[in-house]
Amino acid sequence: MITDSAEVDPAEFERATGWALKPEGACRGDVCVILGGRMLPELAARLQMPLVHDAEAGLWSLGPRVELVLEAGGEAPDFELPDLDGKLHRLAGERGRKVMILAWAPW
Repeated sequence: MITDSAEVDPAEFERATGWALKPEGACRGDVCVILGGRMLPELAARLQMPLVHDAEAGLWSLGPRVELVLEAGGEAPDFELPDLDGKLHRLAGERGRKVMILAWAPW
């Protein structure tokens, strides 16, 4: 969810996260988390969701709850991505070597 306000629009929040804001708190199915307010920083903390604020751009980004899926030294699933020239590279081709994967976005 990307927004230009720390104040939450309940309909947008539910559409983007699956959590409905109700009088009893933030709810998804039968699970509700008690809230004291509806500002993004509080929601992110209570729902354990990552939140990034870019003050210069005036944007907030709330991401999905993050679960650790791979321990250090573990083996990642194979995938294929193009480099800047369009040449495809497979992670499986790097097995046995240390690999750093950097994800970047211009916003």
